[in-house]
Amino acid sequence: MLVPLEHVIALSAVIFGIGVVGAVTRRNVIVILMSIELMLNAVNLAFVGFSRAWANPTGQVFVLMVITVAAAEVAVGLGIVLSLFRNRDSVDVEEVSLLKW
Repeated sequence: MLVPLEHVIALSAVIFGIGVVGAVTRRNVIVILMSIELMLNAVNLAFVGFSRAWANPTGQVFVLMVITVAAAEVAVGLGIVLSLFRNRDSVDVEEVSLLKW
């Protein structure tokens, strides 16, 4: 049984909305990074839904590229979080500006 494209896009929009709310309302850097990952996964779901509906594998290629960018984002983000925690003993967003010279 094939899931309609409207349901896939609606689920993707809901997941993206949850990610946006999490990224905007939280002050913990780790939670913000997880919310950004949630938004990227929502976009991946939309790409795969459109790719399947239109029988075009281009969307799946974009998903692989987004996963690659997400992995790089996690590596850089966790490096910044570790540096922030080692220097300030906190992962609060307000402390990030203190990493400047």
